[in-house]
Amino acid sequence: MQAVTGIFSSQQDAKRAVLALQSGGVSADKITLLTPGHAEKELESVPADSTEQPGMGKAIGALLGAAGGLSGGGLLIAALVPGVGPVTAIGLLGGAILAAAGAAAGAAVGASFENAVTEGLPEDEIFVYEDALRQGRSVVIALAADEADAAPLRELLKTEGAEAVDAARHQWWIGLRSAEREHYSSSGRNFSDDEKFYRLGFEAALHARTRCMEFDQVSAEMTSSLEDLQRQYPGEEVAEAYTRGYQRGRDYYQRLCNESKAA
Repeated sequence: MQAVTGIFSSQQDAKRAVLALQSGGVSADKITLLTPGHAEKELESVPADSTEQPGMGKAIGALLGAAGGLSGGGLLIAALVPGVGPVTAIGLLGGAILAAAGAAAGAAVGASFENAVTEGLPEDEIFVYEDALRQGRSVVIALAADEADAAPLRELLKTEGAEAVDAARHQWWIGLRSAEREHYSSSGRNFSDDEKFYRLGFEAALHARTRCMEFDQVSAEMTSSLEDLQRQYPGEEVAEAYTRGYQRGRDYYQRLCNESKAA
């Protein structure tokens, strides 16, 4: 499976995109909506189809094809995400994404995160979703079988006003770049020369699978990734920039977690 993601500036636009995906033939169990806030407040108005009026109690369940409404299948999950705050996920993949993000379940409806569908889980993109959610934006994810099926879904989300996840990732880095340049340059290194590998290390530290672990638990994986990069870029100085970026990424994530706890 392949995840196709769109990031929306408003919840209403994201909800409309969900309906467009359904109208385009994407089954409800292949669609996930992530939105900041608590389920009861933020998502009670999601319509099941284009003819249903907002505010109906059955809306979420109907949207997801759950006969039991909000009580079945873990389809609606409210959680606290480290570094983000309260987030609501709708859809089978949503629970897996929140779990991968280190979420603590709140008084949410549904089964445990472990029962969520994980095929196609975009672990290397989750930090981009979190950044969007911190900014009050919403994320829509559709699962496609392959690139041939993914391409029209990508176009549909774009038509509905979505920002592509790659563009959001670029903007996230632009927001950090000046501070990272200053920090890195203070060590006597040339940021312009090393930025590519520094950023790769920084992003690798934010991978959902490893970022909450102690450094001695992830050092072997970091070393393996570094060796892969060195084979990919023979003759280039990779190690120093990548390693510094990796540690800086771990520090960045810890700061976000600390800030969210203090809020």
